[in-house]
Amino acid sequence: MSGKGTGLAGRLTAYGDEGFAKFLRETFLLARGYGADDLDRPVVAICDTGSDFNPCHATAPQLVEAISRGVSMAGGLPLVFPTISLHESFAHPTSMFLRNLMSMDTEEMLKALPLDSAVLIGGCDKTIPAQLMGAISADVPTLSVTVGPMLTGSNEGTRLGACTDCRRLWTEHRAGAMSDTELRTAQSQLMASHGTCMVMGTASTMACIAETLGFMLPGGASIPAVHSERLRHAEASGRRAVEMARGAGPLPSSLVTKASARNAAVALQALGGSTNVTIHLAAILGRAGVTLDLEELDEIGRKTPILCDLKPVGRLYMQDFHAAGGFPALLRELAEAGHFDADTTSADGRQWSEVLDDWPAWSDTTIIRKAADPVVEGSAIAVLRGSLVPGGAILKQAAMSAHLRQHEGPALVFDGLEDLAARIDDPDLEVTPDHVLVLRNIGPVGAPGMPEAGSIPIPLKLAREGVRDMVRISDARMSGTAYGAVVLHASPEAAVGGPLALVRDGDRIRLDTEARMLDLLVDEDELERRRAEWSAPEVPARGYAKLFVESVQQAEHGCDFDFLVGTDGARDE
Repeated sequence: MSGKGTGLAGRLTAYGDEGFAKFLRETFLLARGYGADDLDRPVVAICDTGSDFNPCHATAPQLVEAISRGVSMAGGLPLVFPTISLHESFAHPTSMFLRNLMSMDTEEMLKALPLDSAVLIGGCDKTIPAQLMGAISADVPTLSVTVGPMLTGSNEGTRLGACTDCRRLWTEHRAGAMSDTELRTAQSQLMASHGTCMVMGTASTMACIAETLGFMLPGGASIPAVHSERLRHAEASGRRAVEMARGAGPLPSSLVTKASARNAAVALQALGGSTNVTIHLAAILGRAGVTLDLEELDEIGRKTPILCDLKPVGRLYMQDFHAAGGFPALLRELAEAGHFDADTTSADGRQWSEVLDDWPAWSDTTIIRKAADPVVEGSAIAVLRGSLVPGGAILKQAAMSAHLRQHEGPALVFDGLEDLAARIDDPDLEVTPDHVLVLRNIGPVGAPGMPEAGSIPIPLKLAREGVRDMVRISDARMSGTAYGAVVLHASPEAAVGGPLALVRDGDRIRLDTEARMLDLLVDEDELERRRAEWSAPEVPARGYAKLFVESVQQAEHGCDFDFLVGTDGARDE
């Protein structure tokens, strides 16, 4: 911990007179109603990300109360502070544009406030990675508590859950297979409770990654938002935070090692998790000076079976996963199969081996599969290279149509979201199912912010003919709840002059998923001619947008700002 003193005596305001600074702080606390005995207790700061613009975090006030209760029961002093809060559907142009800003907000508050440890409430997509990035940079003892996933609804005898089923139903509606009335009736059941998306999207995958790395108490990732167990977990997190405050650790930097990073990659692949996590994990590790090796991620994917039978790869939902034994039950199966290093540290202070030994022996093996019985064959997330993506690209191959894993076809290029919106539903669009749809200039710099637009809609004329999947390539992201033959995070992106900027309609593109290759079949001389004609987009004139465009890194580096990345080097211990 930096600064003199602990608790409320630490990190005094710089008046040039520490005695006066402490006296003034105590006076304000007395005015707030705190007694003299409170001032010597260890301080646990609780980050409240409740916001009317973040419906997924509607239960944050109850979590704050439960965490505070746990802190008080353990003899600590809970103090609540806010940061910005990000929801994917309530942030223009995309919440990813603001992830780094939230990480900076979190980091600076953790550095500035007089605290001994912190509990950060996250959930919807970018909040957990932003908080972990900030916590690692601030390097104060920190726990993560997620708001938890929603419960499923039901429509005409079919279970529904956000947002994989949102996308499926909207696709059917666009194709004319579902009426407005049918869509609105189903819509009322897509989100049956508070919480985050109840499939293995980004929110749930990130919760599991936080648990893997040792930032979330074991079992916390899968508890539904509205279960009483969610409040008990929050209370236990408050008690544990007091232990961490008194013991001055562990520090976040000690949790991020080569072994824990590899475990996180194993968990991502076994979960059939969100493609977004490849970016978030790179940024989280990068704050500790650890590099996410995409080749290693791909190698892990080839060896790690997909054991979690949840949408969008499988059939079911997070409440089923929790009832089946939860995330530690999955880790135990991975450890027994030799994929997971259980000698790493969990958030309760024990080694994962101890946690897994104590975890209930029963699990539902139809949902959390045995290693010899994967949900689908092959790896969940594949890393592609080739002349079109020399910096790499990501493909969720477990959620794509098998017949498209090897595909060659002509490109149909869209220069940004306005062009896409103007032409994708044009009945005169010259497109066939063999075409490769290319969307560019919506990467980290190009958008800016890299929105979840990579899941390009099937052209309306083809959707109405029954086409439900095509090869699609972009420098954008897609929601972790999405599916299809969608190549994402093409790097370098078009806005910085990557090969994607040089593609023209009719160019042949070859995808070979097994070989992990994505190639633009155009002569180098022709590409050089096109490159000479290309010009970079203008940089925004002011504000955060200017800072973002001038500082953001490419996808394989986590899209973090270059001046925020750690420089300590990878930790072995």
